[in-house]
Amino acid sequence: MPASKSVKLNTGAEMPTVGLGTWKSKPGEVEHAVEYALKNGYIHVDTAAAYQNEKEVGEGIAASGVARGSIFLTTKLDNPDHKEPEAALESSLSNLGTDYLDLWLMHWPAPMTKDTPALADKTHDWLDTWKSMEKLYKAHPEKLRAIGVSNFSVEFLERLLAVAEVIPAVNQVEIHPSCPQEDVVELCAKHGIVVTAYSPLGSDNSPLLTHEIVKKLAAKYNVEPANILVSLQANKPNVTVLPKSVTNSRILTNKVIVDLTEEEMAELHTIDRTLHFRACHPEWTGWGSLGFPDCK
Repeated sequence: MPASKSVKLNTGAEMPTVGLGTWKSKPGEVEHAVEYALKNGYIHVDTAAAYQNEKEVGEGIAASGVARGSIFLTTKLDNPDHKEPEAALESSLSNLGTDYLDLWLMHWPAPMTKDTPALADKTHDWLDTWKSMEKLYKAHPEKLRAIGVSNFSVEFLERLLAVAEVIPAVNQVEIHPSCPQEDVVELCAKHGIVVTAYSPLGSDNSPLLTHEIVKKLAAKYNVEPANILVSLQANKPNVTVLPKSVTNSRILTNKVIVDLTEEEMAELHTIDRTLHFRACHPEWTGWGSLGFPDCK
């Protein structure tokens, strides 16, 4: 289907389909990337407390001169902050230099200890974290326009949906032809939850960029392979996508979306049969038995 410019959240707000991702964007680079992206047509920026770049993202937004009200801004609650979400929210707002977030996500359903951030805190249930996020969302609509989750598999989503008073607006997960997570996308669509695809290129130096199917379609449409991979997600209903770059030329080209046919999208999805991988592999002490599933 033709790519859309935005997707409507269950709050009624419009979320731009293509945003600038900032995971792994290094200090000294991300401020410029955000400024350049906003000056050149992006209106959606995604960051996280765990990326340790919120302050520079905020500086990039300020330097762009683009009005805050024109920007859709997302950040995330870090794993060691599950017991203190309100303090974490205030810290993110301060770092970003903004009075409100368009979207605040639980980064992982994985509380960690403060003293050892990679060590599971099994004294705390992430469902209690969500309940605290719900309370903050209801009490402070001037600070939070929407709340959601990230890295939630079907198992975790079902557990959340069984008790949630506020249905997540978004579930941000890794999605690309070698990690389609179709079961997650299907469940989210059923419950009106928008899916945001991170690492749509398969992360740095991805083999997807040189895959024959991707290269063939890029040649057909006279675009870069990255455009085909981003367009695959942008052509799906109920999905937004976060290409990441700190290079001016790539920031510009990544936002070029082509309308793929259903047959072309199906062909891209055949890649997973022979090339299957996941770019994000957290290694946390104590979570080995929790069962974060590999991409499906």
